[in-house]
Amino acid sequence: MEDTIVSNSEFFQRQDDLISKVLPNSLVIIPNNLTSIRSNDTKYPYRANSYMMYLSNWLEPNSVLSIGNFNDLRETTLYVKPRDTEKEIWEGRIIGPEGALSNWPVDSSKSISNFEKSIKSQLSKYSNLYLIIGIDPEIDIIVQKYWDREILDPRLYLDEMRSIKSDSEIELMKKASSISSDAHVKAMAISRPGIGEWEIQSSIESHFTMCRSTKSYNSIVGGGDNSTILHYNSNSDIIDGTEMVLVDAGCEVNGYASDITRTWPVSGKFSQPQRDIYELVLKAELSAIEACQAGSPWVNMHKAASEVLARGLIDLGILNCSLEEALGKNLDGEYRKFFMHGTGHMLGLDVHDVGGGRQGGKPGPELKPGMVVTVEPGLYFAAWRDDISVPKKYSGIGVRIEDDVLITEDGPVVLTEMCPKTIDEIESIVGSAL
Repeated sequence: MEDTIVSNSEFFQRQDDLISKVLPNSLVIIPNNLTSIRSNDTKYPYRANSYMMYLSNWLEPNSVLSIGNFNDLRETTLYVKPRDTEKEIWEGRIIGPEGALSNWPVDSSKSISNFEKSIKSQLSKYSNLYLIIGIDPEIDIIVQKYWDREILDPRLYLDEMRSIKSDSEIELMKKASSISSDAHVKAMAISRPGIGEWEIQSSIESHFTMCRSTKSYNSIVGGGDNSTILHYNSNSDIIDGTEMVLVDAGCEVNGYASDITRTWPVSGKFSQPQRDIYELVLKAELSAIEACQAGSPWVNMHKAASEVLARGLIDLGILNCSLEEALGKNLDGEYRKFFMHGTGHMLGLDVHDVGGGRQGGKPGPELKPGMVVTVEPGLYFAAWRDDISVPKKYSGIGVRIEDDVLITEDGPVVLTEMCPKTIDEIESIVGSAL
């Protein structure tokens, strides 16, 4: 697969845009994420901070980015680990300050060991300081040692910038969507009665690796009643031949995420109750996608999905009330017993990306061209819950259908459209690799 990258000129432009928004004579400091211990001396796989990636694409730990606008001129400095032959023998090559200056979008680079001395000198000439506090406590302590005034938060500007994707970012998200879609199809094709949830997870995540991508979150593979647990991730049960499986899994490419959910019967054939619920959720999803119009408030997609689901629950005899009671005054009525989450969220460098969304019944941000959002209505009828009552035929059914949608002036574009979701498509694919 061909690599798609964001150019250094685009990173420099993002830096320029940021310093044009902050107060004059300001310094912005972005620490990178710390490494995390899994057990003893074994670490979790490292993932750089999304703000660091957005402004510089620097991926190594023990690093800090500073961007200043002293005298209206950009000053970008990257503090990184110095070269260390002994460490590199054990852990791999380190880019070092020289390599960072040669290939990354920075004006200067220094060893992280010089950070305190350098930042002390820099802060003396700036009037304002922006820092994301809490990423690296050691950096926080050093900065606060030499700055006794208010510390401002650059995320006020960065989150707004990140909410609108550039052409190169969209291309990366299209790649992630394509890889994830293919992974879901492969998982459908190997599904069979008695398959283990972990087998489906393995199929999906091995495809991510084969395509030089990584998972953007922990995969959810819930068979039967496990599908009614929203963030189920044990993925350790056998799926009975009469059950459906809900699979919520996506990859990221160069940091940019995809997020897809599909639900299918492992037997390859929907029962009538499963079909009833699936068709209702699909109808709600299509209605919500249509509501993703530029200039519309965020709540429109949630309202569109909610109205379809509430009416459908009444028609199926699951709710015995009026449509007004089902919806509630603020989309908080009886239907929420079975649809507990929002209809979508922003998507980008974080799977639950910055810039707004996930507000439920609140108005939320206005949808703008360049935003990428998920649309993911669902219905969940948990057999283990004692606070709800549903016809027995629907007990244990959980269905969610999720796609990634680009907002454009000409209407919504579904980036994950290559991932099948109609009943006919799914029934033709499930088990086809056996």
